[in-house]
Amino acid sequence: MSETNPASQAHHHRKSAPAQVPTAVITVSDTRTLDTDTGGARVAELLSAVGHPVVVREIVKDEPAEISATLSALLARDDVAAVIFTGGTGVAPRDVTPEAVEPLLDRVVPGFGELFRALSYQEIGSAALLSRALAGLASGRVVFVLPGSRGAVELAMEKLVLPELGHLAAEAVKTR
Repeated sequence: MSETNPASQAHHHRKSAPAQVPTAVITVSDTRTLDTDTGGARVAELLSAVGHPVVVREIVKDEPAEISATLSALLARDDVAAVIFTGGTGVAPRDVTPEAVEPLLDRVVPGFGELFRALSYQEIGSAALLSRALAGLASGRVVFVLPGSRGAVELAMEKLVLPELGHLAAEAVKTR
């Protein structure tokens, strides 16, 4: 009977997921440097703490063409199974990360943004609706677009990304 139990099936998928998912961490910002980027640094710390290697960490300007080109280059690499962007997810005119990333996704995972905003609402109230956090699959890789603040990064990573990263990476490379 446990074979048809959805919770049991999810546990089975997680158990067979890779323990190490090589990940690129990209911060989108016109003002941050690797020394001042606390959000991207926190993503890298949290990944490393649970055994996911950070194979790339860099800063990209808030320019759609730069963001798209960076993602395209990462999707062509054999040593990258996941890409996590931080920054540029708000509603200000310079916040263009979702617009630059989404056209490159093969499939959007809408539950990620929905759950992130619901969890964020519990912490910051109605300001959570300004987040355009996003996740999806592209070329057999997992792609996340997170807000840049350290608090938002910790929330997304601890509650959503880290618990499902291996599972999503395994699903991203499945064939029919």
